[in-house]
Amino acid sequence: MDNEKKTIKRKLKGEVVSNKMEKTVVVKVDRFKLHPTYQKRYRVSKKYKAHDPKNQCKVGDTVEIIESKPISKDKRWKVVYQNN
Repeated sequence: MDNEKKTIKRKLKGEVVSNKMEKTVVVKVDRFKLHPTYQKRYRVSKKYKAHDPKNQCKVGDTVEIIESKPISKDKRWKVVYQNN
C-alpha cells in the first residue's frame, strides 16, 4: 500500500460581506444551534477570510469556500463557486 493520505476538505456556503482587500473576501457563514434547555434553534454566524484570485466576488454574492493550506496569517479558505 502507498503512504498516500486522503484529506477531506470542509466546504462551507456563505455570503460575501466585504471585498475591500486585494484578492481576499470576507465570507459570513450562518448555522443553527439548538439551545440545550429551551430546545429552540438560534442562528450563529462566523466570518472567514477566503482567497479570491481574480477579485470577482462582490458584496452580497453567495459563495462556496473550501479549506486549504494557509495562504497568509488569517486566510485558510479559497472561493470555489460563486452564485450571484
